[in-house]
Amino acid sequence: MSMSTSATTKATTSAEPPRLFGSASRWVTLAIGMAAVIAFFSIAGEDWLTIVNYTMIAAIAALALNVLSGYTGQLSLGIAFFMAIGAYTAAWLGGDIPTSAHDPIGLGLPFFIWLPAAGITAALAGALIGPTALRLKGFYLGIVSLSLVFIGHYIFVNASGLTGGPQGRTFPAPTFGDVSLAAQNDFFGVALTSGQQFFLLILPILILSALFVGNVMRSRAGRAFQAVRDNEVGAAIMGVNLFEAKMGAFILSSFLAGIAGALFASYSRYVVPNYWDLALSIQFVAAIIVGGIASVWGSILGASFVFALPRLIDQFSLLPQSTTGGPGLESGDLNALIYGLLIVVFLLFEPEGVIGLVRRSQLFSRMFKTHGGGGEPAEITDLPASDPAARLNVERPGPTTGENT
Repeated sequence: MSMSTSATTKATTSAEPPRLFGSASRWVTLAIGMAAVIAFFSIAGEDWLTIVNYTMIAAIAALALNVLSGYTGQLSLGIAFFMAIGAYTAAWLGGDIPTSAHDPIGLGLPFFIWLPAAGITAALAGALIGPTALRLKGFYLGIVSLSLVFIGHYIFVNASGLTGGPQGRTFPAPTFGDVSLAAQNDFFGVALTSGQQFFLLILPILILSALFVGNVMRSRAGRAFQAVRDNEVGAAIMGVNLFEAKMGAFILSSFLAGIAGALFASYSRYVVPNYWDLALSIQFVAAIIVGGIASVWGSILGASFVFALPRLIDQFSLLPQSTTGGPGLESGDLNALIYGLLIVVFLLFEPEGVIGLVRRSQLFSRMFKTHGGGGEPAEITDLPASDPAARLNVERPGPTTGENT
C-alpha cells in the first residue's frame, strides 16, 4: 500500500501545471529583464519612450486578438472596432466637460473610472455581437467581423458629439489627483517626463494582461478554448460547451481590445475616426502571425516587429530623402511592405513565428519551454479488494504478490 501511495503522489506531483517562475533559470531571466527595463527607463530619450509605449499598447491589443484567433481559432478582423469602443468610452467619461455646444461631450471622471469602463464597455459590445457573429466560423466569421469595422467607421464619423466627427477630438490624459501624465512632474525630487510616466503606467498593465491571459489559457476555460480551436466536434464530444467557450473568448478579447484602445487614444491625445480602419486590424493579424499564434510572448514579439519597426523608420528618418517631384518610397508604403513581407516569410518558412525561432534556440529554450496540453491530471486511488470496481481491473499475466491482500 505504501509503495502504491508514494507512486501515486509522485505521479500527481509530476503532472501539476508548471509554475510561472518555478526554476532558477526563469528567476535569472526575470532579474536580467528587470535590470534591462530599469536601464532603459533611466537612459532612454522621449523618442525611444514614444516607440516603446506605443509598442506596449499594441502588444495588449495583440494579446486580445490572440485570445480569439490564436487560442480559440475564430478568425476576426474587427479588433479595430472594439479598440475604438474603448477609446470613445474613455473620451466620454474622462474628457473635459464641454464649454460650448460645439465641444464633444465629456464628464471629466478620473482615470480609475474611465480605463476599466473602456474595457467593460467593449466587453459588453462583444457580448451583444457575439451570439450572432459566433454562429458562423472561418471565412464567414471573418467577413462579419470585417463588417464591424465599416459600420463602426460610419458611426464614428457621424457621431460628432462623441467622436468630434471627421476632424477627431482630444482624449483625456490619465490624472492622479492634481498630477497629469501629459506634463512633466516631480516625484520625491525626481523629475519624470510624460513619456516616462506613461511607461510606468503602461508596462504594469501589459504585464498584468499577459499574466492573466497566460493563466487563463492554463485553466479549464483556456483548455476549452484550445479544444474548440483544434476540433469543434471533438471538443463537443468531450463535453465542452462550444457557445460558452467562444463567447468567453470573444468577451475577453473585446475587453483587452477596449483597454488597449483607451490607452492608445489617451497617449496620442488626439485621434480621428479614420484611424480605426481595416488597415489597423490587418496589422494586428500580422503581429500574431509574425510573433507566434497562440502565444503570449508571441503577441509581444509580434507587436515589436510590426509596430515598433515602422515607428523606428519614421522617428529617425531612416528612409532616404527623395528629390522634389521625383519618385520615392513614403514611410506608410514601406510599413505596408514590411508587415506584408513578414506575413509571407513567416507563413512559408516559420509558421510558429518569432516565438518558434526563440523556442529552438539553446539560450532561451528553458524560458519558452512548452509543456504538453491536456486535461487535469487524473487522481490514482487504491481501491480495497471488497470494492466492486476493483474487480473490474484486468489481471496481467505473470506472478502476483499478495501486497494488497
